[in-house]
Amino acid sequence: MHAKSLLHHLIDAAADCDPEPIAVVSGSIRATYGELQTATARFGAGLVGLGLARGERVAIYLDKRIEFVVAAFGTSAAGGVFVPVNPILKAEQVGHILRDCKVRVLVTTAERLAALGDGLAACHDLRQVVLIGAPATRPTLQGATVHLWDELMAAPPAAGHRAIDSDMAAILYTSGSTGRPKGVVLSHRNMMAGARSVAHYLGNHAGDTLLAALPLSFDAGLSQLTTAFQAGARVVLLNWLLARDVLKA
Repeated sequence: MHAKSLLHHLIDAAADCDPEPIAVVSGSIRATYGELQTATARFGAGLVGLGLARGERVAIYLDKRIEFVVAAFGTSAAGGVFVPVNPILKAEQVGHILRDCKVRVLVTTAERLAALGDGLAACHDLRQVVLIGAPATRPTLQGATVHLWDELMAAPPAAGHRAIDSDMAAILYTSGSTGRPKGVVLSHRNMMAGARSVAHYLGNHAGDTLLAALPLSFDAGLSQLTTAFQAGARVVLLNWLLARDVLKA
């Protein structure tokens, strides 16, 4: 395997070059490249500690926030495959995606988990749920164990499974405008080549700020992250309702 050929290596390379610049901004929260590198490694170790096998799927059902970024790139560090789920999808649509690609771990919030209701019972491959935040009571789920984000991030260091650049990195689902959403498989090589290509033709550099306004479940939205990290730039996560919110940001 060629050095720095996997998705999470985008963050590693930028952090190894200079850990101090801001990598991600989400509201009042800021994370430097060094902090993001540490967080993704911790999340990856947490997944390994949960027993995630090489190539198993980790679904991320969240709005745009730092934890989304950590979970996506941390899954890469663990040797897993991340599945970003559009946060506006309804319970039945989310259930279809979780079943279709045999998701093993679901990362979400207690509120979103509750909204998914009984549909998760049919997701027979789901074994672990990781919840952002600190719910008043820990939910229970038949067939799966519920963990809190902070618990996972406190796991002891562990190396991820060995992966090569032709391995799966992510599965992105289509909008489902002509039937049910279909999973599109992206390898590490696909995503790294895309990041290099876009950063090159846009002339991105470390002094840039990129606004991530598109859903991270879409390839163009996810590309805003990978392109920024390829360039060592800063990416600002924006959850918006109206067009003027984007202009204001």
